[in-house]
Amino acid sequence: MNTVKEIVAEHGHESSRLLEMLRCLQSPTNYLSEEAIVGVAKELNVPISHVYGVASFYSMYSTKPRGKYIIRFCESAPCHIEGAAEVLEAVQDQLQIAVNETTTDGKFSLELTSCLGVCGVAPAMMVNSTVYGNLTPEKAKKILAATE
Repeated sequence: MNTVKEIVAEHGHESSRLLEMLRCLQSPTNYLSEEAIVGVAKELNVPISHVYGVASFYSMYSTKPRGKYIIRFCESAPCHIEGAAEVLEAVQDQLQIAVNETTTDGKFSLELTSCLGVCGVAPAMMVNSTVYGNLTPEKAKKILAATE
């Protein structure tokens, strides 16, 4: 695992590359630790509040621990119209967690997202970087069972 210093150096100490630095730092654990945020701020010589502000603004970053598999469930209008609420309820029932929670074994975290960009196959969800569409409660449960 690369250290904060190594990652910042790889990106040329350019604060314009902060998003990519944060992505690299978050990759191994699915969240940005306080140590990582403070370290990047020091290496770039910018306020900690600036780095934290960026990390907390974008939904792809998290400052709290998350599961190995991050489920991003689309809550856009097309997904809603096509039955997303029923599918989301099935996911929550199967995992025994609510939105913005992580399973007790640390395997899954469930989040909402405003759009996945796949409205033609609504309702949809993304598990890490894989998008699944045309979901039904049964299909969503099978996807999660295959991931477990």
